[in-house]
Formats: sequence, C-alpha cells, structure tokens
Amino acid sequence: MGLELIVDTRKKGTWLALLDDGKLIELHQEQGGDNAFSVGDVYLGKVRKVVPSLNASFVDVGYEKDAFLHYLDLGPQYTSLNKFSRETLRGKQNVPDLQYFKLEKDIPKDGKINDTISASAPILVQVAKEPISSKGPRLTAEITLAGRYLVLVPFSNKVSISQKIKDSEERDRLKDVMRTIKPKNFGVIIRTVAVGKKLEQLDQDLNNLIEKWGTIHENLINAKPPRRVLGEIDKTSSILRDLLNADFTNIHVNDQDMYDTLNTYVADIAPGREGIIKKYDGKLDIFEKFGVSKQIKALLERKFLCRVEDI
Repeated sequence: MGLELIVDTRKKGTWLALLDDGKLIELHQEQGGDNAFSVGDVYLGKVRKVVPSLNASFVDVGYEKDAFLHYLDLGPQYTSLNKFSRETLRGKQNVPDLQYFKLEKDIPKDGKINDTISASAPILVQVAKEPISSKGPRLTAEITLAGRYLVLVPFSNKVSISQKIKDSEERDRLKDVMRTIKPKNFGVIIRTVAVGKKLEQLDQDLNNLIEKWGTIHENLINAKPPRRVLGEIDKTSSILRDLLNADFTNIHVNDQDMYDTLNTYVADIAPGREGIIKKYDGKLDIFEKFGVSKQIKALLERKFLCRVEDI
C-alpha cells in the first residue's frame, strides 16, 4: 500500500491525511479563502515602529495588525539584503543575479535594532509564523527559498547539508556537486531527500529556486509597500514537495480543480509520476472510504478516555 495522501477538499478548506500502509500518521488542515500571510511568503513591508526595549520592530505587511520582527531574525546577511532591495527599488539593481553584487559585512549577533533599521523604511521580509488571533505575523529578514532537494540562501556562499544524511561519501558527493553548480553569492542547504539524486535533478531544483529569486526581484521593481512579492505554495503542494518519493504510491483527491492543480505540480517536480494521482468520485465521503474518519474518531476517543482517567 505504501505512502498515500488523501485530499479532502471542502467549502471551508482542505483536509490532508497522510497514510502509511493504511495507518493515519499525519493530519493537516489548510484554511480556505485568501492564502496571504502564509509561512514562506515574501513581502516588501514598511517599518512602522522601532522598539529598542524589545530589540525589535513592528512592520506593516498589509495585515490588520503590524507584524513583529526581532533583531535576531534579521539574519547575518541583512545589510546585503537591504542594499539589494533598496537598489532594486531605485532601479539601480536591474538583474536578480548576484554574480557581481558586492556582499556587505554580516551584522553583529549582539547588535541593536535601532542601529540597523529605522521607522518608515521599506524592508524585505518573509513570514516565519502565521498570524493568530490578535497577533500579526512573525517575520524574518533572512530570506530562504525551499525546493524539493535544496534550500536556497541568497547573500551567502556556504554549502550546508542535513545532519540526517549520515553516509560520509554521499555527504561529500552532494557538497561537491553543489559547489560545482551553485551560482556565486547564493548559499545552499542540502535536504535529506537529496540522497542519491543525480546532478541533473539537483540542478533543475536549483534553477527553479533561482527563478523564484528572479520573481522576487521582478516584483520589487517600482513596488510600494506593503506588497507581497512572492507567495509560498499551498500546504498540499508543500507536503508533496517534501515527501514525494518512490514510497509515495497514491494521491486520492475528491475535487477536480485540486486534481488538475496536483497533476500540474507533480508533472513539474516529478515528471512521469502523474499517474499516482487518482480522482475520487465515489458516493462515500473520501475520508470514510479510506478509513481516515474511523481512525480520527478512535484517536479522539482515546484522548478523551485518558483525560477521564486523570480526573
């Protein structure tokens, strides 16, 4: 049976159940409506207020509440990012390529927010935590772009690798490959799923991420804050990106639009594997059909019983 994803699209959002040989191992909910302010989204914001006592600032990214940005979340390469975004806004940085971009010195780890940014200034940020209740999003200015095998880190030249990759020969091979193909002034984090992947696969993933960086640059030109300059993929696609491998046998989906979207996405990240996507048209609820509802109910009952025993 292997690894299966059951996608239940409803009026108020989408539920995702990950099954391993029929056993429920993960359950996710993706809210319907506007997908703005999701983790990974990149915004051109405007600094509203700098608060030295918190060593942080509040940034307008278009949400009803200002977003929070701590000094420690600026990232060591903040000065380089700030220079790039400002020069792009002014029309001086007319290409996304960093080949000839002069990197600035890293900011100090124990620095002060009021020495680094100022109120009313535009700032390029990424959503690190989605808004909840009365709180706005939590932000980072250390922009990273996640692909299937790699994470791209602009304004760095470091090649890092997942600690979960234990084989020393494979670690050395992956690092050598990335040092050969990565562009100047772009760092790379090699993800666990990169194990055994060929140069062509890694290169394609890298090129996709470079294109995303190009989209950020293009959307920055003549932009006025607040503006979203890059939207992250939805949760369904992110699960596929992170988990899709030879063990992923089927994706069952009950909605035609979602079926078409997933077909397109799988064709992009894993050409030839589109056949694992199955459109479900049965009369039973899709979670009932694949035993998900029964397992959720059993887990809830078990949790309730545990609470009763604690009384």
